[in-house]
Amino acid sequence: MSAYSVRLVERARLSFARREQRTISAERRGHLLIGGGFVVAAVALAISAGAPRGFSVPIATLYVLGIAVASNVRFDVGAGFTVPTQAVFVPMLFAVPVSLVPLLVALGLMLGMAPSVWRRHASPSRVLTVPANSWFALGPSFVLLAAHDYSPDGRWGILLLALAAQLACDFMANAAWEGLQTDITIAGLVEEVREVYAIDIALSPLGLAVAFAAAYADSQFAALLIVPLFGVLGLFSNERQMRLAQLLELTDAYHGTALLLGDVVEADDGYTGEHCRSVVRLALDVARELGLDPDQRRAVELGALLHDVGKVAIPKEIINKPGKLDEREWEIIKTHTVEGQRMLDRIGGFMGEVGQIVRSHHERWDGGGYPDGLSGEVIPVAARIVSACDTFNAMTTTRSYRKALPLSTAITELTENAGTQLDPNVVQALVSVVTSPVSSTSHKDGHQPPADQADGRCDPNEVVSAGAPLP
Repeated sequence: MSAYSVRLVERARLSFARREQRTISAERRGHLLIGGGFVVAAVALAISAGAPRGFSVPIATLYVLGIAVASNVRFDVGAGFTVPTQAVFVPMLFAVPVSLVPLLVALGLMLGMAPSVWRRHASPSRVLTVPANSWFALGPSFVLLAAHDYSPDGRWGILLLALAAQLACDFMANAAWEGLQTDITIAGLVEEVREVYAIDIALSPLGLAVAFAAAYADSQFAALLIVPLFGVLGLFSNERQMRLAQLLELTDAYHGTALLLGDVVEADDGYTGEHCRSVVRLALDVARELGLDPDQRRAVELGALLHDVGKVAIPKEIINKPGKLDEREWEIIKTHTVEGQRMLDRIGGFMGEVGQIVRSHHERWDGGGYPDGLSGEVIPVAARIVSACDTFNAMTTTRSYRKALPLSTAITELTENAGTQLDPNVVQALVSVVTSPVSSTSHKDGHQPPADQADGRCDPNEVVSAGAPLP
């Protein structure tokens, strides 16, 4: 490597390190700002309430330890996780002076981090994130203190208001944090936290039941009855994480199998292999344009990659025939959809879903396709995407019997066949992708395969001229 190249690599490394350092610094500033606000508010609440009455160190210790234990029972929810601290937090509001609850909650969360820091699974600096994550404790404390309602059998309206205040304080803290770090919208943040809040709401009656039990027994140590529940939840959490890890491994295995089959297709017929990979790139862009979720996009990716895998079961004398196919040969070619599904069904699992996409990618929106004559939204959305992208790629790719169509002509063909051969919504998304200024040139420019890889005939899913009937 030349000295100039070394300098470029070193400069890139330093640039990345600086960006990473700036990101870390921004996160720390966010934690200090939001966490500092919590500390100020929590201390102000404790001071304004005056000397706490009925404070018991053993009871406070019991609930602080309960928060610490509950904070280590984690369940994956959406893109994040949640912990069942609500089951301890609710009775805590009625067991210790409410003005001290926010500070005690923060102490419990810090204590819960101690094992991870001790085992070096987390940096000691992560403790600084605790105050920023403790805002939820302020809302109910303010409500109960203002209402002078310190009993679990108090007014239900006050209890519901306290729960609403908890969620509101936590949401505002999250919104402030995201506003400092990302450009996520309020709607996007609501989508992220709604499942977590649903779990908190579901756990609130359990926490209230613990508070009632402690009040009935006239001993806050009745709250220890909830400890076995945390043990069970911990077992469920560990088992779920193991299942998720196994699912991830299985997903990787499916993906590897799909890539291997894609290589088999390419080795069997070079043009078909390159065509499938081109369709994958375009189909993924269209799936994103349509707003499909990650699981749907994965199905689109593998369906596009393997949509012609059944052609390996078609006799080579038909696949490689230089001229047009007769009716009997077309009928044989059309079986590649069913053959492809059979191959993927043998693998099983998620590949069975991909097999349905492979089977349906020659269906038509108006019901005139094959092999099942499906129509409209009965056709899997991934198959509709693959069909449109397959058609566009066929039109914009140079074949041995004709040159690639210009982009404008191909778009005209797509729009004129929307609602008959193709899903109109998919066509709209496809046109948006291929006309976007940031669209890959591979979507717009024809690809010239080597002469010995060109199939020399019209694809049954290809539009050949404006207004022409599609077989």
